[in-house]
Amino acid sequence: MYYEYWGLKKPPFDNVPDPSMYVESHISVENTIAETLFAIEEGNECIAVIVGDVGLGKTLSLRMILDSLDQEKYKIAFITNPDMSFVQLLRETIGQLTGKQCETKGKINLLETFNKLLFETIDEGKKVLIFIDEANAISPANLESLRLLTNMQDDNRNLFTIVLSGQMELARRLEHPKRANLFQRIGTYNRIDKIQSEELLKNYVETRLKLAGTTKKIFTEDAFPFLWEYSEHGIPRLINKICKLCLKAGETNEFDKITGEVVNQIGERFQKLTGPDVQKRKPRKRPIKEPVREEKESIREEIETKIEKEPEKVFVEPEEEKVEHIEEKPPEEKIKPVLEPEKTPKKIAEIMKETPTESLEEARIGEFKVKIDIPPNILEQAQSSNRESRLKIAGVLAAQTLEKYPQLTSSSSADPVSIWSEIRDLILNKLEREIGPTK
Repeated sequence: MYYEYWGLKKPPFDNVPDPSMYVESHISVENTIAETLFAIEEGNECIAVIVGDVGLGKTLSLRMILDSLDQEKYKIAFITNPDMSFVQLLRETIGQLTGKQCETKGKINLLETFNKLLFETIDEGKKVLIFIDEANAISPANLESLRLLTNMQDDNRNLFTIVLSGQMELARRLEHPKRANLFQRIGTYNRIDKIQSEELLKNYVETRLKLAGTTKKIFTEDAFPFLWEYSEHGIPRLINKICKLCLKAGETNEFDKITGEVVNQIGERFQKLTGPDVQKRKPRKRPIKEPVREEKESIREEIETKIEKEPEKVFVEPEEEKVEHIEEKPPEEKIKPVLEPEKTPKKIAEIMKETPTESLEEARIGEFKVKIDIPPNILEQAQSSNRESRLKIAGVLAAQTLEKYPQLTSSSSADPVSIWSEIRDLILNKLEREIGPTK
């Protein structure tokens, strides 16, 4: 695995809400956790709300809050998909609180069951907690039903607390004048923002690497300004995505450090993962089909194929009949995935347009079927190349395939590195079958 190459015991940048990988460098998350715990444990509040844009750590905050609670004092329901009717929401909540499927039907009967469950829980010396993640998916009608649900409280204390967490759409709904009655019942109201500075981002990256099992410096100092830019100035999900891709590129190319040059190239290549704000960093007002834009996209596709010296020996012009071998380099001059566009004689996209292609047999990647194009001249070039060069050629074609089939990485749970590696291996196997193993 790529993380083992760096001496790590586990992946340091997976985008999962793992409390063991929590880093105290995200101030708004720390404040949110503290205030929500106060609302539950001491504040006797009936509603606590957490809002924020995508990728900032809302779900992780909920997991941290859960882990901080004394489980013996609470009965807890955790709803992750509230896009359902209020009756279904009640049944799911009751089922989680009782530990068995709720068979009760009808809204009135469910409300009676829920009310009875509240007082039984209090008699046991416990309190009911209901966490609802992705609460922006709750319909306005169900928000009103939740408000009415909070009327089921004792004269002296709240019998349960609801914690709502969602995107900014939730905040807009709660703050609407029509829901003033609901908004006034919110005990704590927190917004999670980006990591606030480049220095805190650096601490975030280095701490997660330590938590994953290493104390050595993997990212050089000049890497963090690029990481700051391509993460849209501190979005944790994007930081994790870019860092993971950098570690994979480093393992593939046998680097001992991740430099700013590598981060910059990874950020450019996967620009679509970093949203519109990064585009604003370098505004360009050109038609989509303008040659300069096509050249820029070609450069991103060549990230793992550029050789520092004599780049013309990597990809031969289509009209050339003779295929030259790639010159072996001394150990200290390793092949780098960093492009120097001014030295590149011809872009891959141009070659792809000028020459016919042949495709792999239809392959299945996850739930999608794809065809991977291999230009005949590239196939010919690979025939006289060593293993390392073939690996880089396959990497380029795999990157092109990711751009050709954006649906492969459209899911939030999709891992572009794994998908890219799977496609690259398919291409390598194709090359082995067509032109034989390397000598």
